[in-house]
Amino acid sequence: MAALKISKKHHKHLNNPFPSTPSSLPLLRGSLFFNPQTVPSDQTFIVGKDFQVLWSTDNGGSLSISHQSHPSRPIWSTVPGQAFVSAALAETEVEESRGSFAIKDGNVHLLCNDQTVEDIRLINENDCYLEANELDFLSGNQGLDQKPYLKDTQFPILLLTGWVFRKKKKSFQNTEIHERLQLEAERSTYARYWVLFDQKTSNQIGFQVKFGKPNFEFRSRAFATASRRFRGLKRKLRRTGRSRLGWCWSFSRPRGFVKVSSSEEEKEEKVAESIGFNRVCLTYSSEENERFYGFGEQFSHLNFKGKRIPIFVQEQGIGRGDQPITFAVNLVSYRAAGDSSTTYAPSPHYLTSKMRSLYLEGYDYSVFDLTRKDRVQIQIHGDSVQGRILHGNSPSELIERFTETIGRLPELPEWIISGAVVGMQGGTDSVRQVWEKLQAHNTPVSAFWLQDWVGHRETLIGSQLWWNWEVDTARYWGWQNLIKDLSAQHIKVMTYCNPCLAPTNEKPNRRRDLFEEAKKLDILVKDKNGDTYMVPNTAFDVGMLDLTHPDTASWFKQILQEMVDGGVRGWMADFGEGLPVDASLYSGEDPIAAHNRYPELWAQMNREFVEEWKSAHSGKAREDPEEALVFFMRAGFRNSPKWGMLFWEGDQMVSWQANDGIKSAVVGLLSSGISGYAFNHSDIGGYCAVNLPVIKYRRSEELLLRWMEVNAFTVVFRTHEGNKPSCNSQFYSNHKTLAHFARFAKVYKAWKFYRVQLVKEAAQKGLPVCRHLFLHYPNDEHVHKLSYQQFLVGTEILVVPVLDRGKKDVKAYFPVGESCSWQHIWTGKLFAKPGSEVWVEAPIGHPAIFVKEGSIIGETFLKNLREFNIL
Repeated sequence: MAALKISKKHHKHLNNPFPSTPSSLPLLRGSLFFNPQTVPSDQTFIVGKDFQVLWSTDNGGSLSISHQSHPSRPIWSTVPGQAFVSAALAETEVEESRGSFAIKDGNVHLLCNDQTVEDIRLINENDCYLEANELDFLSGNQGLDQKPYLKDTQFPILLLTGWVFRKKKKSFQNTEIHERLQLEAERSTYARYWVLFDQKTSNQIGFQVKFGKPNFEFRSRAFATASRRFRGLKRKLRRTGRSRLGWCWSFSRPRGFVKVSSSEEEKEEKVAESIGFNRVCLTYSSEENERFYGFGEQFSHLNFKGKRIPIFVQEQGIGRGDQPITFAVNLVSYRAAGDSSTTYAPSPHYLTSKMRSLYLEGYDYSVFDLTRKDRVQIQIHGDSVQGRILHGNSPSELIERFTETIGRLPELPEWIISGAVVGMQGGTDSVRQVWEKLQAHNTPVSAFWLQDWVGHRETLIGSQLWWNWEVDTARYWGWQNLIKDLSAQHIKVMTYCNPCLAPTNEKPNRRRDLFEEAKKLDILVKDKNGDTYMVPNTAFDVGMLDLTHPDTASWFKQILQEMVDGGVRGWMADFGEGLPVDASLYSGEDPIAAHNRYPELWAQMNREFVEEWKSAHSGKAREDPEEALVFFMRAGFRNSPKWGMLFWEGDQMVSWQANDGIKSAVVGLLSSGISGYAFNHSDIGGYCAVNLPVIKYRRSEELLLRWMEVNAFTVVFRTHEGNKPSCNSQFYSNHKTLAHFARFAKVYKAWKFYRVQLVKEAAQKGLPVCRHLFLHYPNDEHVHKLSYQQFLVGTEILVVPVLDRGKKDVKAYFPVGESCSWQHIWTGKLFAKPGSEVWVEAPIGHPAIFVKEGSIIGETFLKNLREFNIL
């Protein structure tokens, strides 16, 4: 019984252009039973000091959790009469192609979808005895002493125990399970489970679910008869309107089961018992009109009610459903187009319009199934699940609670948010020429980001870099003088690196061969045979740093040190999403879970270097904000805000389309902010251009100008030439593009004073700079219908961008919730009616921007615009 199958599709050149959605377990349904002899009828349990858990026997039994400050408002509850934990053993197939992954559920070998509750009890600090299996559950390790675990626990904690089991096939409601279940119809499976709730902070309650090993038995005829009688009684009691069943399922081990033996069955049972469960499902209630936000950086949707959301780090894809590019990309590269759920930076976290929030801990692959109106089901690829449920009275409060645990980004160095970050390539001469043009337009510039500092080469997908992290002295002659001359004008130089190394046999002008150095140090990821894993990535194969190896960080930090010693003050820390799921790591950990952790390790190494570099300096050099370092990255997971400094959204298409163009950049900006990515931005103009004979995506001048207007209101204002610079309109292409770029670099600088405040607030509370209106107007129904159409900067600036070709006006919505008027910055016109929609003119150069009337922030912004001759 193979539990995992991995298929490599890297070099498959002709593929299905319309790949099906990866198959997964359907939403599992099961019944809930309880034992009235050991389980109280209706009782409220106080967990820790601030939470209460209500057990009710109405309608078959249910649990609900609330905070003691709002005891009548549940923050989590189960569906009455329905199982809330279930488990299965299923086959897994992973299809992988150059950073894109499709995870599929195969045959289901075991399924326990019905549940009994045998015991619910509080454990207090003075309790001196727990059963051995409960102690193992609490400690998480066999034989671990009870006292160290309980020392930091906020008592009392609540422990539920019982059994999960499988009834006959004919009782299942979903035929998809029938077809894939591989067990005999009459054979039954059962296992013990433990569910624990314990207070973590004054506003967070933790939960853990674990299962014992599955057992296999056959139903006896007597058991089947009793079961039928029980179901009949249950229906009768419901008809009479009784809220409590006269008696319910009761067994310390399920009664009516008789152990049988046969060679084939015994063999399968032993295999299954040795593996145990590898799927855990947690099911709980949701309201029909409840909206779900978050799940990390998502590009196609903001509200996820009615959808299934897989949580797995990978390439976002090229096209992601937008046509015709999705068709073409999938045809030539397996699933490389992605879909509406693929993302570099997912997070197993959400918050809802009903002020509910939950997140999973750990790094297992998981799927949040929100396709049913009345419930949520989380399917975890693992044998246990752990997470937290949050209490808060507003979206901003819930974000603050979430980020105080997972971590928050530090304050950005002021230099990077003071002017434009000019992303360009071409070498020293090109940089100096463009610099002169920018000076002629009095453009505020913070830095030149020189991605090709390591040299470039032409590949099938365009102009790419030599992944050998040292300056190419032929392309950037006089590197030190260039850095010195820019620094004299308070302009920094930023570069590029990633955790992969390419063989450089064909590269001229190299001083070091980092790939060979890392290979000799044995710090590259291995394949299953123990050899260096050459990972297909974009148009060439690379070695990937094993970030679990104890020698990797110190070696790579030396490379960063050499870069910074040369005067560099920032860099893009690219990639991090491509760890193969069949890799062999130094730590020996499961590579599928390690895959989601890898971008956090990559961020951690870079952040540690920044902190160590700062600590190595003393006095004025240490505190000088002009010398502060910063890096930005695209891949991430739940805890990335703890280790990162700044994020960008990766490689959008140079298009107007919704799933992978300028609109998706706004959606990604707002969704990521809800999950703790407070500082995020996109490449001005997008990145991915296509120049095929039939299919062409080239950055138009209009798209570039409109993207400048949007990004002037994000935390960082940074350009990118794209993967095919010659096909794209660039900010330096002509006088019009240069003038527009300079104009909106000044608009960006005009609200720097407010940006500094928002950056401090983000570091203290985790709130994003750019915000969906839901964060501050959660009771406005119209706000929940908005996605990319408009957003807030902090609370004082409202941005309604133009995101469609040829449009010169937009529909602005002014939310319900405050009595203030919104002032149009270009005309001064006031819009005083909350809940109104108004068409506003927005020609190029004058996007629809509003500030709150009478706001000090708004007045200062307008004053600065006048000083820059923008108004």
